[in-house]
Amino acid sequence: MKIWAKRLVLLCVGLLVFGLPQAWAGSTIKLGVVTKPGSAQNVCAEKFKELLEARSDYQVKIYHSASLGTETQILQQIQMNTVQMGVITAGPFDVFVPEVRVINYPFLFANAQEVDQILDGPAGRKLLKALEKARFKGLAFSENGFRHLTNNVRPVHTVDDVKGIKIRVMESALHKELWRLLGANPTPMGWPIYTELQQGTIDAQENPLWVIWTYKLYEVQKYLSLTGHVYSAHIDVANLDWFNGLPPKDRELIQRCMQEAAVYQRKWNRDNEADFLSKLKAAGMVVDEHPDLATFRAKVADIRNLDIYSGKDIQAMLQTFMEAVSHIRGQ
Repeated sequence: MKIWAKRLVLLCVGLLVFGLPQAWAGSTIKLGVVTKPGSAQNVCAEKFKELLEARSDYQVKIYHSASLGTETQILQQIQMNTVQMGVITAGPFDVFVPEVRVINYPFLFANAQEVDQILDGPAGRKLLKALEKARFKGLAFSENGFRHLTNNVRPVHTVDDVKGIKIRVMESALHKELWRLLGANPTPMGWPIYTELQQGTIDAQENPLWVIWTYKLYEVQKYLSLTGHVYSAHIDVANLDWFNGLPPKDRELIQRCMQEAAVYQRKWNRDNEADFLSKLKAAGMVVDEHPDLATFRAKVADIRNLDIYSGKDIQAMLQTFMEAVSHIRGQ
């Protein structure tokens, strides 16, 4: 009896010192988004919070409305593990992992169905795996959506109409180079940008319809052209070392909850797109629903040969994505 009593005492001491097997359960996860409640990133983040808290003792604290800075700054904080997770637009990742530029390759995807088949398939998983070199754990792809051009200078129907327009772009080498090729004067800038548009610091911006509506850009932008020039994904990530330090069941649960949240958010975005467009028209925006996209494609046809795509790893990833797109198109 004395031996068993001693073992019980040692077991209790061990549990106190080293923690219970599910010591991570009940801890708080800090998750950063740059956008405000009601935005696409927040829809994903809030659904993830709902799912994870319903299935575990974890608590998720969402930092929103640029309270942690720009998306680049949020990514830096995730790398340092001062923030554990984020729902981040793909563009700013290219500073950390240049291969991410392949998602934003102009006119790569024709529609949402192609997006889902590629990003939820082997090509998407390969890209998420590549994030690990920058100490990010890629969990899922949610979405911003297809990006469209707005401006306050003139209607844009052909690429020639873009010439000289001062446009805000994300803090992304690809997006800056893309709009330079199209003839605009690109200025990388964090989010939000309402004041800069209002004051005329910039003439134009490009974003999915939900952004234009939710951030009331129709108040400071007159013209909208449905260019759909780039599909803009969100990459839902965690700090790699923090994630790998969790118990296996917790890792599986967190990934599953984020994947479900991403699917939910993509559907939310697409279900509301027609309504966003209708509201923008009613708010007075002059909309070109059928711009001459052939002229845009011609201007960016050689972007693959520029320095931003010159790296061996970038070329390999781009080839993977292009082959995947060709495969689902039966080419």
